[in-house]
Parts: sequence; structure tokens; C-alpha cells
Amino acid sequence: MQLYKNQSLKIYNSLSGEKELFKPVHEGNVGMYVCGPTVYSNVHLGNVRTFMSFDMIFRYLLHLGYKVRYVRNITDVGHIVDDVDDGEDKIAKKARVEQLEPMEIVQRYTVDFHEVLSHFNFLPPSIEPTATGHIIEQIEIVQQIMAKGFAYESNGSVYFDVVKFNENHHYGKLSGRNIEEMMANTRDTEGQTDKRNPQDFALWKKAEPEHIMRWPSPWGVGFPGWHLECTAMSTKYLGETFDIHGGGMDLKFPHHECEIAQNEACTGHSPVNYWMHANMLTLNGKKMSKSTGNNILPNEIYNGGSPFLSKAFSPNVARFFMMQAHYRSILDFTNDGIVAAEKGFNRLMDGLEVLKGLQASSTSSLNISQWRNQCYDAMNDDFNTPILIANLFEGIRFVNLVNDQKETLTAEDLQLLSDTLHTFTFDVLGIKNEKAEANNSEKLEGVIALLIEMRLEARANKNFALSDQIRDQLAALGIQLKDGKDGTTFSIN
Repeated sequence: MQLYKNQSLKIYNSLSGEKELFKPVHEGNVGMYVCGPTVYSNVHLGNVRTFMSFDMIFRYLLHLGYKVRYVRNITDVGHIVDDVDDGEDKIAKKARVEQLEPMEIVQRYTVDFHEVLSHFNFLPPSIEPTATGHIIEQIEIVQQIMAKGFAYESNGSVYFDVVKFNENHHYGKLSGRNIEEMMANTRDTEGQTDKRNPQDFALWKKAEPEHIMRWPSPWGVGFPGWHLECTAMSTKYLGETFDIHGGGMDLKFPHHECEIAQNEACTGHSPVNYWMHANMLTLNGKKMSKSTGNNILPNEIYNGGSPFLSKAFSPNVARFFMMQAHYRSILDFTNDGIVAAEKGFNRLMDGLEVLKGLQASSTSSLNISQWRNQCYDAMNDDFNTPILIANLFEGIRFVNLVNDQKETLTAEDLQLLSDTLHTFTFDVLGIKNEKAEANNSEKLEGVIALLIEMRLEARANKNFALSDQIRDQLAALGIQLKDGKDGTTFSIN
């Protein structure tokens, strides 16, 4: 499938501030890098929204027929508490507080991250590299930057020389910041005395005796700066120039700005053609914050227990709610909003059930091809999921009109309507068909009940070989039988 050749996808590029026609570096292939989580705590709902936006983008690019290499990293070292060059590593701090090894913290919260994303039906990335797995590459990049004259060693640490870089490059072009204004508004403070300029950022930090995570380097024992890992891993897996780099709006400065500077210092050219930034998620009109209590954890949505919600909602409903806002728009999470989303979600699912029973006619009174093109037009306009969803509901309106015998569709148009609704709902938006899953679950339980009955009959006939065979083959499929005084029960692993 090469749908992309017939599509005119436009992407809003944060670097230019405009929507630009998407043209990949290599035709038919897309390289996409998205900044992943720092795994020192449970993933919060704002993170989920950001990663969900890029999951949707990944899905649509795949649907268009592109071969996509999607890289999303795990930051498991080197992220300072205040996202500046001084302070304590977040993972090391958590390990010290909980009296665990740093890698125990990393493992615990990486597992949590994957479990949460699986609830929301995320596709896994093509590659999920870790910062600790790429220390050698990060050291090599520091050496390259130093060799080009854009970095300097100071007391065992290495800093990027922003002023030197800005002589022939533009530090601040992504965020729109002016370096002269930044310098005028910055006072040197204690802990920054190793820097030539307050704006310089760490490529490699000297490890103090109490710092847990440390590696040997040409400049002494230390650890990489926060921005360095993404430069190392994105270029390793996607090349010196790749198509899309994504992340949350909060990463535009300083993180992504520093990435651009590091790459340009090494190669002399910009690393990314399209910079994409997803906007934040608020709660009841205010910024989500653990310290103020204005916060919902993802599992509180589907397990319940949040004081902000009237009840629990399925992850599918939450995903549908988030897809109703454009990824570049601030989305306010409210109880009323997700209740309304649940009603819309149910209407969509009910319409898809009605669709199954529609009968074809000899003529069509509805223009399904035009409607289908409108679905593509929405997604090709910088992944405009709110407009897409409005078009999907228009498709459900067609379903109900045909069902009420007010309009007609040929078998060909009926198939086109069905294919389009299913493709954009399930494949692109990533919504799960809960009713189909429930039906499949009921059917599975019915089959297992039948096998249990056959096993009991075999045992009554003293055919223990057949009885054991049924039990063992079910166990091999992850279905455990347990015989008790009240009969045989089962569990699915």
C-alpha cells in the first residue's frame, strides 16, 4: 500500500511556525524520534497525552503506507532535578529516598510506563533505547563537539559554549529566544562558576563523591548532560538528518534547543526537518501538579478513586476524549468533558454495530467517496483529529439514515463506508472495539466451559489420558484449571 503518494500531508513545523508539506528524507520511509519519559516516578496523564499524540501520528503514517522507524527513548540517567546543570539526578534521588539501587527505580517505573500505555492501546515504538545503554556514543559526541571548538572542559565537566556557537549559528531559533536578551537577564549564581557564560549547558558533568550513577570519561568520572542522550540516540538510529522530532511543548526550551545546537556543532547542519510539539493537559482549568493535589493518575481513570471523577471510565473513552482535541491545543480534563466523551464514544460504537446489519441497494443516494476524502483531508491537515471525529460521526449519521431506509447505498459504497469508519476509528485513532472484545471473551469462556465439561466426562469414564491432555493443552495456552469441591474453575494468565 502506498497511499502516501496520493496524499498531501501537511505538518506544523515548530521551527518555521508554519504548516509545511511533508516530504521525507527517503521516499516511502519516515524516521521519527520522540523524547520518552524519565523513569523516576509513575507516568502522569500529561505524559500520556503527549505520547498518545505521537502514537496517533505513528499510526497514520503507517496507514499511509510509510515504513516508519519510530524511536522513543527511556531517560534512565543524567536528568537533573531542576532541569538545569546543577542539583541531584532525579533517579539517584529517588533511589536514595527509597534505599534502592537506581536500576531498581528505573525498572519499576519503566514497567509502570509500559503497563499504562498498554491500557491506552499504544503501539510499541520500533526502538526504545536507554541513556545508560549509549554512554559511549555520548562521550564520542562530546569529543566531536570539543574538536570543533564549541565546548570546553572545566574542573572535570564539559560545557557547550553557546556564545561561540552563536557566532555562526543561531541558538534560540526553535524557541524564538534571543541570546543577547538571555545573557542580559541572567545572573551568574553559585554552582555555575565553572561556566564561561551562564547560558552554557553541560555536556558532561563531574560526579561528586555522593553521586551514585557515574562512568569513566576522558575528563574524569562523571555522567552525561540531559540533552546529550537524545542527540546520540536519534542520530545513531535515524541518521544525521531525519524527518520528525517530537515531544511535549515544555521541551522546546532548553532541551530541543540544545539538541539542535549539539547536532549542528557536530555536523554543521540541522538534524531534523519537522519539529513537532504536543500541548499540555490541564485539570479543571489549572495546571496539573502533585504538590497542589490538582492531579489525576492514569490508573485512577480506569480503576476509579479520583475525587475529580464521578466514576471510572474505560481507557478507550479517555483516549477518545483526548483525540477530540488537536494535539497542538491545550486540553482541559474535566469530569463533564469525559462524561460527554463517553456518550459520543458509545454513539460511535453503537453505530458501528448497526453498520454490520445494513443491506445494500442497487443505487447510492449518498456520496461516500467525497466523505472519505474529507476524512483524509482532516488528517492531512496537521493530523486534525477533532475534524476527523466530526467526519466519523457524519459517517454514523449515514449509517442511521440507511438503517432507517431514508437513504440507500450500493454494496461497493457500503463496503467503502465500513472500511473507512473502521480504519480511522480503530487503526488511526487507536480506539479498541470493546463490544467485539467482550463478545470474543464470552465466546472464549463458552469454549473453555465446554472443554471442562468434556474433561469431567473423560474422568467419569476413567479416560485419564484425555482428561490430562485437555488440562495440559489449556495450560500451554495460559489457561489454568483448578479442581475444587464446588467444581472446576479456570483462570487466564
